[in-house]
Amino acid sequence: MTRALETLPKAHLHLHFTGSMRTSTLLELAEVHGVRLPAALSGQHMLSLSPDERGWFRFQRLYDAARSCVRTADDMRRIVLEAAADDAAEGSRRLELQVDPTSYAVHLGGITPALEVVLDAAREATTLTGTEVAVVVAASRTRHPLDARALARLAARHAGDGPGTVVGFGLSNDERRGDTAEFAGAFGIARRAGLAAVPHSGELLGPAHVRRTLETLRPDRLGHGVRCAEDPELLARVVDAGVALEVCPASNVSLGVYEGLAAVPLRRLLEAGATVALGADDPLLFGPRLVAQYRSAREDHGLDDAALAGLAKASISASLAAAATKRALHAEADDWLAAAPEAPEGGHGGARRD
Repeated sequence: MTRALETLPKAHLHLHFTGSMRTSTLLELAEVHGVRLPAALSGQHMLSLSPDERGWFRFQRLYDAARSCVRTADDMRRIVLEAAADDAAEGSRRLELQVDPTSYAVHLGGITPALEVVLDAAREATTLTGTEVAVVVAASRTRHPLDARALARLAARHAGDGPGTVVGFGLSNDERRGDTAEFAGAFGIARRAGLAAVPHSGELLGPAHVRRTLETLRPDRLGHGVRCAEDPELLARVVDAGVALEVCPASNVSLGVYEGLAAVPLRRLLEAGATVALGADDPLLFGPRLVAQYRSAREDHGLDDAALAGLAKASISASLAAAATKRALHAEADDWLAAAPEAPEGGHGGARRD
């Protein structure tokens, strides 16, 4: 008998705005705006991509096609509200949604109104769902570092720790593009405003790039970071520095980093003492949402309910929520573990289906 993973209180720290979209919403927006979508976007399932640049190009082409369907403030508001509702249904009590407002500025009249729509929707979603929604502003490696500085200044003007505020500054897109060190100025602006540094690193590139990220961007969390497992000395450094890892198993497999969910080095990271927060990354493209990542931890890595509660508490600790919120959610996770497991329907014993 096991406890239902949907009722385990947790925080979701790695979810991208466009990639959070429901397939049904994407199809509806495509019809409304007259966009012809690639067949691969017609259903929610795990993509299988090669780990080379060709695989990333296909991923980016699909992502861009989905993003082209988001054209109005109402479209953006809907995505935030639905992402929060989906998270709430899976026990996520804190969502830190990542967005690059540059991608939507052309339709909204600039990066400022684009971000403000997302922040307003985050406040509304928090009220409607009970899941706190905050925002991470992310720059793209494919754009000039000066663009990243503009985004950092915008993020700084909306800094906070509560719902509908900007809590962190990230750096996304293909790790193999751009020079990480050139974005240090943007991260300095964000850090002085009290924002956490949460760049992507350690998925498509290995330990050497993680070291460069640590040295130049001084991250509080790493988006992905799984490749730290390949270098025990680096992993120990990450643990000692208290840098949390936003591990997204389904996307690791879809992007060809690992052959299957069981190959993701989750246990190695946990046994080394790493703070791991499981995330869904881009479920529109990769299929599984947040609970599925916890189910993989249970089924593919053999984590029992105590370890799963520990994972959930780690995600809460690594979040940028207020201290009082963290204490309350930790207590709820303890209550989940203290409750007796439920027998499956029919009373025949065996494992509960989540």
